[in-house]
Amino acid sequence: MQIRTSLGFRAATVEDADTLAKWLANEVVPHERATERLRTAVYARCRVLRLEPPTPERITRLVRSAIANHERRVSQAVHGRLSPESLAALEGLVNAANADGATGDSESARAALVELKTDPGPAGLESVLDEIAKLRHLRAIQLPPDLFAEVPPKVRQAYRQRVQVEEPYELRRHPAPVRSTLLAAWATGRSAELTDNLVETLVQTIERMDTTAQHRVEQELLADFRRVMGKTGLLFRVAEASVERPDGIVRDVVFPAVGGEHVLHELVKEYKATGPGYRRKLHLAMRRSFQAHYRRLLPPLLDTLEFRSNNDAHQPVIQAVELLKRYATSKARTFAADEVVPLRGVVRPGWRELVIEHDKKGRPRVNRISYELHVLQAVRERVRCKEVWVSGADRYRNPDDDLPTDFATRREAYYQELGQPLHADAFIASMQHEMADALAMLDRELPSNPDVRLVMRSNGKSAIRLSPLTPLSERPNLIRLKLELGRRWPDTSLLDMLKEVDLRIHFTEQFATAGAREHLDRLTLRKRLLLCLYALGTNTGLKRMSGGEHSQSYKDLLYVHRRFLHRDALRNAIAQVANAIFQARLTHIWGDATTACASDSKKFGAWDQNLLTEWHARYRGPGIMIYWHLDKKACCIYSQLKSCSSSEVAAMIEGVLRHCTEMSVDRNYVDSHGQSAVAFAFTKLLGFELLPRLKAIHAQKVYRPETGQPDAYPNLHPILTRPINWALIREQYDQMVKYATALRLGTAETEAILRRCTRNNLQHPTYRALTELGKVVRTVFLCRYLSSEALRREIHEGLQVVENWNSANGFIHYGKSGEFASKRREDQELSMLSLHLLQISPVYINTLMIQRVLGEDHWANALSPEDLRALSPLLYSHVNPYGVFNLDLSTRLPIDDAAA
Repeated sequence: MQIRTSLGFRAATVEDADTLAKWLANEVVPHERATERLRTAVYARCRVLRLEPPTPERITRLVRSAIANHERRVSQAVHGRLSPESLAALEGLVNAANADGATGDSESARAALVELKTDPGPAGLESVLDEIAKLRHLRAIQLPPDLFAEVPPKVRQAYRQRVQVEEPYELRRHPAPVRSTLLAAWATGRSAELTDNLVETLVQTIERMDTTAQHRVEQELLADFRRVMGKTGLLFRVAEASVERPDGIVRDVVFPAVGGEHVLHELVKEYKATGPGYRRKLHLAMRRSFQAHYRRLLPPLLDTLEFRSNNDAHQPVIQAVELLKRYATSKARTFAADEVVPLRGVVRPGWRELVIEHDKKGRPRVNRISYELHVLQAVRERVRCKEVWVSGADRYRNPDDDLPTDFATRREAYYQELGQPLHADAFIASMQHEMADALAMLDRELPSNPDVRLVMRSNGKSAIRLSPLTPLSERPNLIRLKLELGRRWPDTSLLDMLKEVDLRIHFTEQFATAGAREHLDRLTLRKRLLLCLYALGTNTGLKRMSGGEHSQSYKDLLYVHRRFLHRDALRNAIAQVANAIFQARLTHIWGDATTACASDSKKFGAWDQNLLTEWHARYRGPGIMIYWHLDKKACCIYSQLKSCSSSEVAAMIEGVLRHCTEMSVDRNYVDSHGQSAVAFAFTKLLGFELLPRLKAIHAQKVYRPETGQPDAYPNLHPILTRPINWALIREQYDQMVKYATALRLGTAETEAILRRCTRNNLQHPTYRALTELGKVVRTVFLCRYLSSEALRREIHEGLQVVENWNSANGFIHYGKSGEFASKRREDQELSMLSLHLLQISPVYINTLMIQRVLGEDHWANALSPEDLRALSPLLYSHVNPYGVFNLDLSTRLPIDDAAA
């Protein structure tokens, strides 16, 4: 009591506990659902109120009470806004009438809900029709569009996750208000997902139809294709013979001049194969495929999706879609004579003659089937760059919703947060100065630089030739260190490494149930979580893992997998392990805290019964890509699942902005696929450097900073091109900062925002300005890249870390030949994150092992600075991922005294 009085505190009463519970329910729970964070908030609130905190058990009850009170209040509000018809439709998701009219857990009820949860299959007509049926089912519930407007996204996501993991009979156990709220939240989010899936399926189906037609036409024309050499000389000889004998016969004059009649036949075949004839054959092939098979998707598709556009230039596409809706039930071959059919902006000029036909009276009429085909292609092109958007979608929603709505009122604050000047003139002046200095440096050093030369190519254009870096030999001391690790800790079980990491930093505490309450004790739950994570990370599967010596059955592991493993928890656990690695590193061994990371993708084989799996043009075969972000000492801070054709630029920016670890990234190394002019522009605005390893260095050009200086930089004249359009940058500066702010705040997915910055959207002024700014930044980088061998080697070393990480993927993710066997995106993402967590765990353990070895006297000075620079904790020659899966939480790895 004296201590409390001295510090100004007092003991908490029952009234104080009730007040804390109400404060949690009103102020904290709507924005945060993690139990540990809510407990931390209670302790912080007690310090503010000068209260001695209640016991831990009492705080746990307060947290549970606050969550229950908040859910009760939200569910009653949502339930009260639903109409009787909507409530009945929601009940129909979990109930179905039996033969006698009673309701129960029938197969039809379970199948309906499970079918609505399934992901789409591969792109095709059947997938489109299936997604339309599911979307119509959910739209028939007729939920108010603003039903969850006042409910935070985290709470909605928690409600949706509960429906995802619970069976219909479990959902029926909830009180009616809770049940209807959970189902309504799930249906609202699932409706947006299904709309996105439907649009994505449509885009891929049209692209597949186009690709198939091209392949068929190319095979058909391959036998007829002839390339006649010396066509200019043939033309001269024909002209010369015709002038000399203008009255002669073609067979006697022209044929001998060109070498025979067969040469002219080959010329005709080549023209038919490469000229307008090719377009006609391609159009007919696509038209046959569309008319015979794919045209069935058009009426239900137009009836389900509502396409819109904010740009007047793309309104003809919207008008064309409305025209097709009006004629959806018509069997006429052409449109009515008085119908206004939009052609400009819908059908490309070179293809219009294939769409227009003439009737018996010679009047031009638009063929409906051909026009429908070109409208779908136009919709695909505009949707991909988000100039046309879809009502009710999420990724393909109104692009104006992707930008911060309060930018006008918080403009100065957003500029300060990005670290950019408020006025465009100041920004342009700094960029001009930086660009001029970089060009002057390269112009000055180029004659004396032995690694860089400007050469003339066969096409008469100049190109940059850069000498490759000299390979570095492997350090003998590092080989000795690897052998020492193998001698001290031989055949260390990978499962034991994962267990040891959890025993040290307790990352399994990040996993909480998606249900309303948790019954398992933490020791049993920890054991099952580790086994599930190991099963998913190695790709061996839960059934194989249940056969180990740990007394955990397949059903036990499956229950934990469904209820406790979800994306956010795994990302939190990964961030916790990464932060532990940063904190455990000794600076005299690993150096100061790094601020540079490298990123690259790795292809994994995957089953192709889903939208995400695509055929990879470089690596061949169907699969998916995982994009990694690693620091220079092999600590992976972020991972992303992506399709083979998706943008690596978006993945690079996403990882730097969303990694959620203690690391502060100011440089990012990428290969040629992770850079573009737009990428350079955004990284400049976001405040970090993009440092790519340029493969096509011979094709790079540098831009002039100003006009009217033709004699500036004489040594760079062969590779200099036009001046930068600073007026366009000045005009669009505010919009560029607005887009960069949207990326930083995460108001939409990075991929969705960058969709507008594609080559299909060249007329967009902000995209043109971003491209122009990117050329400025890339010119500055190119000057530094060519001038500094140290920079080139730094980039190369950073990317080698990613290559080493990719090589370890196959060592750990060995089950099922390393292929992702699930067709559900959620399962694939859980496997990816489990692989990430499982692979980063040996990095943490190896860091401790290496520090233990190097801390001994005879190893203290064994490594030189060059050895320490090349030292990496990503070693696995002493690791064993195979064998019997034995998990004993009472044993520890003998690393230090803490594990004894």
